[in-house]
Amino acid sequence: MFDRRELSAILGVYGRKVSEGEWRDYAIGMGCEAATFAIFRRTAEVPLFRIEKRPKLRQRQGLYAVIAATGQILKRGHDLAQVLRVFETRKPQLVE
Repeated sequence: MFDRRELSAILGVYGRKVSEGEWRDYAIGMGCEAATFAIFRRTAEVPLFRIEKRPKLRQRQGLYAVIAATGQILKRGHDLAQVLRVFETRKPQLVE
């Protein structure tokens, strides 16, 4: 499962996106190989993104992964904060 530090980081990103109106619901699941935090736009839909923690991949590609609804792995790594940066959007800048 996710520990308190990991859930705090994930819920920090989730709370920001909820306040922006992009996300509305989440679900936490635990399988025999992975813990999953699924993010939904609406409750009745498939998840937009899944944040997975797979202990078997700790020594290989990385413990954490962000997976899109299509199954594409957007970011994978050993550091959760680094993996969650995939959700950071660039703010528009004024160009002269």
